Amino acid sequence: MRECFIILAHVPTDSVTDGFIPAIRRRGLPLLVMTDQPERHQTLIDQQHLAPDELLPVDVFNPLAVLNALAQYRVTPLAVFSNSDHLQTATSIVADFHGLPGKDWRACLRAKNKLMMRETLRAAGLESPWFRCVIHPQELTTVPLPCVVKPVEGVASEHVSLARTREELDHACRRYWHHHPDQALLLEEYLPGPLYTLETLGDGERLEVMGSFETFLSAPPAFVELGQRLRRRAAPEVEGHLRAQLAALGVGFGSCHSEFVLTKQGPRLIEVNYRNIGDRSDFLLAQALCLDLFQAVIGLFLGEPLPALPDAAHSARIHCQTANAGGTVVQVPDACRIERDGCAVEFRPLCRAGERIEPQHSNRDYLALLYGTGPCEATLSELMDSLAADLAIGVAPLTRDEEAIA
Repeated sequence: MRECFIILAHVPTDSVTDGFIPAIRRRGLPLLVMTDQPERHQTLIDQQHLAPDELLPVDVFNPLAVLNALAQYRVTPLAVFSNSDHLQTATSIVADFHGLPGKDWRACLRAKNKLMMRETLRAAGLESPWFRCVIHPQELTTVPLPCVVKPVEGVASEHVSLARTREELDHACRRYWHHHPDQALLLEEYLPGPLYTLETLGDGERLEVMGSFETFLSAPPAFVELGQRLRRRAAPEVEGHLRAQLAALGVGFGSCHSEFVLTKQGPRLIEVNYRNIGDRSDFLLAQALCLDLFQAVIGLFLGEPLPALPDAAHSARIHCQTANAGGTVVQVPDACRIERDGCAVEFRPLCRAGERIEPQHSNRDYLALLYGTGPCEATLSELMDSLAADLAIGVAPLTRDEEAIA
């Protein structure tokens, strides 16, 4: 039998490749990545992030398949971990089977399934917007408007839109059902107000707040994140309200990224992602806190105590350049890191020159990310705004011939 730290993965992500794998390496632990997408992880072998025998193809969505593979290949897990939204429940079942630290699989399922999340909060007597699960067009006639349309198990704002009229509601639902027949949609109350996140870290008994990002969105009907600004803490009454909702869901182990709207009636939970915040924001959060976040999370899955968190954080901001219309990428500045006036800013392009852009009206539309930390909000914002203009991705509109082909 060989002992390994197990990572269950769907598709490669920066958080795992640049964060969690190096954290495991620094501990000198043997590693095994199990995935249903081995061909997409081949680049990690090519780039020497993984050795060939550290990648094992398996249906990671099926915990029985994972358990059988571990037994077949005589692997004893030191820990079982995933940073994928899709795989938290399966990961927790496998960890529980082996008696290892991990999340409650029921809490993972409640967090991932937005309908279960709403039903759990309502059953706990906590304030929640109205919601309705629909599968057929005839169920749309009595839905209050405006409402938000979202897949029950969606990610990254995909297929999420605001319906203000019956026509918009019918179009959004039918468009989704055309590509995903018989899949449920969740319709819920539209909550006007600013959007925030709550980033937490817990050991199953104690839950600490690492920070709260104020999130800036595109204009309706889509909900694309355009940027974020970090605050070390949310207001005490806001944190208390959200802690009660997370407790009702059973969330309390490892990292968790929750999103909420601050309405006139108070904070209203939008969704819970039971893993690190994505899109490199976890790296920014770690930098702002001067905390080795990835080591801290790995330690929890190895049974180590929750580390002490700093009382304060540096200012931190993220700017996301998105594709607003179809076109062809014609200019991409090189990735770079700028240090100026006490600020550290990184530019990360996510596209290549010549690439065709077709907006999906979700966070998948990012062309580049600009993220940085600084000694104060004013200094950092001034530098970020200047660099966002200087490092903008150039996109040429499609010609008529290209539009006809598209």
